[in-house]
Amino acid sequence: MSMVTQILNWISASLLLPVIVLLLASLAAALISLGGFCATYLSLLQEKKKRALLLAKIRNSVRFSETDIEENGIFADHVRMLFSFGFDQLECEKYISEIEQSYEKELERSRFLAKTAPMLGLMGTLIPMGPALAGLAGGDIANMAYNMQIAFATTVVGCTVAGIALLINSVKKHWYIEEITNLRYVLDRQTAGR
Repeated sequence: MSMVTQILNWISASLLLPVIVLLLASLAAALISLGGFCATYLSLLQEKKKRALLLAKIRNSVRFSETDIEENGIFADHVRMLFSFGFDQLECEKYISEIEQSYEKELERSRFLAKTAPMLGLMGTLIPMGPALAGLAGGDIANMAYNMQIAFATTVVGCTVAGIALLINSVKKHWYIEEITNLRYVLDRQTAGR
């Protein structure tokens, strides 16, 4: 039985370094995503007014054409694409579905980080607890303190990564839903006017 326990302890201890490396990589990915998120947020703030103007033009116009689009930006480009398809229901629905899939794929990254970071943090917490408890039992307070520092640091990093990823995922999800809803509105508005 002690041999099985020793094997489990050896396996557990050998996982600490990979867990810490994965946590640091996750933190780097989360910080890079946060930077991209902030840049996207600033550009969307500038585009918000343009999108509202374009939607108002479409809403108030009996016959709206591609030449009436003076605005620039992602939404305006999507509307131009719908015009290029001649508002053919099948082609436009396919295009909107492709946009939806690309948004879903982008959200999957932050969802993955939000799910895996706490697991890595928990593993990084539990793995050094064994040596910390052994250090406490043997009277080696310095070893115990070192292992406890690792345990708490990995927990904090895991929770931080998960928090960043959850924030990005939640806000982007609302952006993307609004974009898709507006595109479907434009499509329905233009096809209803025929």
